[in-house]
Amino acid sequence: MSKFVDYEVGSGNVFRDLGLPDADELDIKANLAIKIGQIIARRGLSQVKAAALLGVDQPKISAIVRGRLEKFSIERLCEFLTRLGCDVNIRVQERNRPARGKMRIQIA
Repeated sequence: MSKFVDYEVGSGNVFRDLGLPDADELDIKANLAIKIGQIIARRGLSQVKAAALLGVDQPKISAIVRGRLEKFSIERLCEFLTRLGCDVNIRVQERNRPARGKMRIQIA
């Protein structure tokens, strides 16, 4: 008797797979927040120390590391990364077709 596992291959963006609006933006914000959290953890910073370094209060750091990103723009998260010593590069590339473009982020 063989068992079949029913599954669907994801798009690489869980927010798109869930059918959420602004899926690209949500994915970018999530990836930026993950990187911020990783840097804070790797440096052994408390949320209070991280907040002081980033110029915000501790509850904002808590929100970021817990993935509560509604009040944060992509720009603001990028600013936090630069304050943590990261270079943030944005690349805009025109497409040869009239379809809507995509937003992506690549974390090194």
